[in-house]
This record gives sequence, C-alpha cells and structure tokens, in this order.
Amino acid sequence: MNVTLHPQAVRLLAELEALNLPPISTVTPDEARQRLATPMGPLPDLPTVHEQEIDHSGQTLRARIYHPTREPTERRNLIVFFHGGGWVLGNLDSHDGACRQLAIAAHAVVVSVDYRLAPEFPFPTAIEDCLQGLVWANQRRQEWGIDGAVCVAGDSAGGNLAAVVAIRARTREDIHLAYQVLLYPVTDCDLETESYRLFAEGYGLTRDSMHWFWQQYLGQHDWTDPEASPLRCRSLEGLPPAYVVTAEYDTLRDEGEAYADRLTAAGVPVARERVAGVLHGFMLHGHRFDEVQQVNQRIGQAIRQTPLPEITP
Repeated sequence: MNVTLHPQAVRLLAELEALNLPPISTVTPDEARQRLATPMGPLPDLPTVHEQEIDHSGQTLRARIYHPTREPTERRNLIVFFHGGGWVLGNLDSHDGACRQLAIAAHAVVVSVDYRLAPEFPFPTAIEDCLQGLVWANQRRQEWGIDGAVCVAGDSAGGNLAAVVAIRARTREDIHLAYQVLLYPVTDCDLETESYRLFAEGYGLTRDSMHWFWQQYLGQHDWTDPEASPLRCRSLEGLPPAYVVTAEYDTLRDEGEAYADRLTAAGVPVARERVAGVLHGFMLHGHRFDEVQQVNQRIGQAIRQTPLPEITP
C-alpha cells in the first residue's frame, strides 16, 4: 500500500476488505445496489428539502429539491445534480449529503434527478432522463427565485451524465448553462490508461468493476459512442465553464484529467484539481475527509462568481 495514501483512505480500504464482499462483477445489479443506498455521515440542515415528480415521455421520475438558507446579498443559483454509481447503483438517498453540501456552498437550489438505472434501462435512457430533469428544473427558476447560474453537476457516472447533458444542451435555445461540475467523471471506455493500470486492484473502484458497469450500461452498443465516452466528442467548443475534480488513487483519474485538457484546448474555462491521497468516491465521505468540505467550498465560490451567459434576444 502506498505510503502517500490519506490515512482515512487506508482506514476505509481496510474496512472494505474486512467486509469480504464478493466482487461487484459477480453479483446481480440488485445485490450491488445495496452497497450504495444510504448517505454516509451527518447530513447538514437545510430549510426545505422536498420531492416532486417529473413527467417524462409517459414515465414519472422523482426529483429531490434542496433549498438553501436565503443569503440576501447573494444571487441564488440552480444546480441539477446526477448521482454516481456506474449508471447501475445510487439513488436520491445515497447522495443526499453531497447535494446538501453543494446547496450550502453554492447558495443554490439543488435538484437531484432520480434517473432510471441500467441494465433495466440501458443507454441512452439515463441521458434522456437527466436532460429532462434539467429542462424541468430550468422551467422553475422563477418559482424558486433563481437569479443566478444554471449548472449541471455529477460524480463518477453522474459526472459522465453531466458532461453529456452539457453537450446536448449546447444547441438548445431554452437552456443557457453557466457551469458544469464534474467530480471524478467517467469520460471514456478505455480501461488501459495509466491510472487504470496503477489502481486496477486494491484501491476501491477496480478495473473489473468498471468493465461490469460499462457492460450493464452499454451492452452491445458501441462503447466509443461520444454520448457514452464524451472524451471522444468531435468538438467541445462552446461548452460552459467547468470545475473538474479528480482523485489521486482512482482508476478514472487520467480520463477525467484528459477531459479537462480537451475542454481547455477547446477554449472552455476550466478550474481543475487533483486531490492528493484520496480514492474514487471520496466526496461521499465528508465525515472522513476534511478535503470534501474544502473542495465543496471552492466549487461553491466558482459557481457564485461565474459570469452568467449572455442571452441574445
């Protein structure tokens, strides 16, 4: 085990090993979902948290809406959030704490979209659900007192969905995204990057697990489709500014940083940071890592200060 691992990361890996869970690639999706079902650590208080239903193509999606304490001198922003979990796991509860922290840090109404999961609902269902969640939330800006930035955010597979939704929204006239927050995002189907080789086993998210997640989500569909692997998108020009966070000891580290590079090369303003010593998924462990609050504060400041898009009449 590398000595530069964060002490809390070492402890977390030891706890996971002690559970002696079978590899995720050997269990059913329902069994796997039990591993990421509830929030970890204490939940920050907010004045209002409620759920609403989104009608989408004859389906009903749930969304959980988090309202921050009013700061009279600050504009109120909107963040539409997509949870991680390899497109297979995760729910509104698993990322409850993360959404509360973002609402406070960014002075934002946060809308967490309960998109439908693979393999029961494979690609591109999650993208379409998340885009509909953004459209739905965007239409309620006046109702919620939003006078600031409209943003998308997500972690891991949710970061993948946030990136793809931002690309889809680029050509829409009814949505003017100001910012995208990508937390250790999945951006490509290449499982042979240096970070995949370095951290294939023993650091939480394994290469085999990611192959299983890709298989559940894409099946026989071309994994290099840019809507699944946005790193392969022909052009990233004209996308909203981004905040890209990667974890040092994460199989997904290199593809997240490569996506930040592509955005920068396309002229998109990018704030980026590689958090030292931590593992994939560390942002769900605010009770373990002081870095979580620090990263959230920096993201919040970036959203509070980001210029609003110029809308031509």
